[in-house]
Amino acid sequence: MAFFQQIQFVFIQDDVNSNMHSAFILMNAELGKENHIVKELRQIPHVKEVYPVYGVYDVLMELEADSMEVLRETITTKIRKLDGIKSTLTMIIVKDQ
Repeated sequence: MAFFQQIQFVFIQDDVNSNMHSAFILMNAELGKENHIVKELRQIPHVKEVYPVYGVYDVLMELEADSMEVLRETITTKIRKLDGIKSTLTMIIVKDQ
């Protein structure tokens, strides 16, 4: 069975408050690997919060970094490559301007 990973990025330029960029990431995990994934995610730099959840997704996390590039790099090279993650959905947080 083929699993398709979906990730969406919305890049927003914020010249007034460019200090921190944040995103919520929803993840589908392989059955039985949810707790292992939560523990692994908590060890990754820039991860602010991680929660196992019930419903369509298995894990919810918040990520925060000082640039969109660091945010993107963390998601693509550290989070999405963790063993047991089947798919991700990323939502960039739009801060009040």
